[in-house]
Amino acid sequence: MLKLLSAIQKNLVWTIPIAMIVGLIYGYLFDAAPLKQFIIPVTFIMVYPMMVTLNVKTVFKGHDFKLQLVTQVINFIFIPLIVFFIGKIFLSGEAPKFGLWAVGLFLIGVLPTSGMTISWTGFAKGNKEAAIKMVVFGLVIGSLAAPVFTKVFMGATIEVNMLHMFKQIAIFVFLPLVVGLFTQAFGMKKYGKKMWNEKIKPKFPPFSALGVILIAFLAMSLKAKHIIANPGDIITILIPLTIFYLISYVLLTIVGKIFFSREDAIAMVFGVVMRDLSIALAIAMTAFGKQGMTIALLVALAYIIQIQSAAWYIKFVNFIFGASRAKIEKTSEPAKIEELTMPAFGKNTSMIIDVKKILFATDLSQTARHAVKYACSIGNKYNAEVHAIHVVPDVLDEYSSGTGIDLSNTIDKNKWNEFNRKNIDAAKTAIRERMKITSQMVLKEIPHCPLSENRTIVLAGNPVNEIIRTAQDKNFDLIIMGTHGHGKFEEMMLGSTASGVILKSKVPVLVARPS
Repeated sequence: MLKLLSAIQKNLVWTIPIAMIVGLIYGYLFDAAPLKQFIIPVTFIMVYPMMVTLNVKTVFKGHDFKLQLVTQVINFIFIPLIVFFIGKIFLSGEAPKFGLWAVGLFLIGVLPTSGMTISWTGFAKGNKEAAIKMVVFGLVIGSLAAPVFTKVFMGATIEVNMLHMFKQIAIFVFLPLVVGLFTQAFGMKKYGKKMWNEKIKPKFPPFSALGVILIAFLAMSLKAKHIIANPGDIITILIPLTIFYLISYVLLTIVGKIFFSREDAIAMVFGVVMRDLSIALAIAMTAFGKQGMTIALLVALAYIIQIQSAAWYIKFVNFIFGASRAKIEKTSEPAKIEELTMPAFGKNTSMIIDVKKILFATDLSQTARHAVKYACSIGNKYNAEVHAIHVVPDVLDEYSSGTGIDLSNTIDKNKWNEFNRKNIDAAKTAIRERMKITSQMVLKEIPHCPLSENRTIVLAGNPVNEIIRTAQDKNFDLIIMGTHGHGKFEEMMLGSTASGVILKSKVPVLVARPS
């Protein structure tokens, strides 16, 4: 059963259209009215699994205020205005159905952003942590704003009962959210965090995909006779939907390229484009009475365009924003600096770089020993000091990062701090001794290397943050580091450590890859 659901989840590009076609056939051949009783349970099946896997605690981590602010400004100011005017232009017919479709389009515009944001951001190698925050912020703000926005913008088109909408949102958003968070806490307590994250939690998303398929089937079957009698309605609906997604992708791509790094820009694109169609469908089918089925038709068709467009956008991500840092390191030779495109210099611009202090970041691996040769060579050339730094990762931070859950709130802080301090102190002592031996070996091989065993720094914490902070606080002119090994696992490490330093450091970084 789970394998079938997983297959459905991985192939939503095809399974949603198939479900809609089957619903169309069923609704045409049979009386679909009895299926209305399944709307509420199916909607819960669709929304609840997403809430179980939602990591709300990540909202309070990181320093991406600008990215989150810009994303939500676009989500709740620009997107509602865009869908409102698209509806005015393309859905302005005299028949009541045009006004209802305009309401459906507007619901899509005021309900960002779905859990699929995280998946698509991951596929494109974007900032997944930022994407998780966007989902949480969008879910909470959108749920509170949707009734108000719909009443203000669409109140003249259709009667909007704000209180009823709030009640439906409470049923389909906040109730599943509370139950989902309770399920998380209960599951981790009963089965342990490792078992929960590795074995149990991954089983929930496929059920959400099942809910999407069933709700698409219901929406089409309940409107089947009308659709078949008026096939042109499908084209009428698809035109404004296509224009909306096209405008969204163009706007977000431009903003992302101008203001953000590759990873943040990708998170922002999918944090806006991947609208929460599941909740939009739930509200459409429950908050507007008989008219809800007409509204739901447009939302159901939006699934096709949203998923298909995301799949195609992924294909062009590297062309638009450039390849990911890990891919660049894999396919290029960092040592061949002369092959890089050099910027234009004016007559009075000095091309001499004054390097007096070099920070050599090492994880004591073979690739770090390769990188130290660059540190020594450049240090000799510029008569610069070479300092070595090693960061002992905080175990709690490592587990929290790996699981996507902030474990600091689930463990007794005093006990954990004592455990952490003893282990880190022991690691520091061992690493200082090893670094002294390594320094002596380097000096034997490269006698004039300006690396001294007294110039070693051992810290505990997040490697990326500590390397960057040390380089800036102690006025280093250059950071040199290896790719942290070779092979698939080590390439992943490049993406998390070396790539993190490259992206965030204001001090120039040289990454040496083993030949």
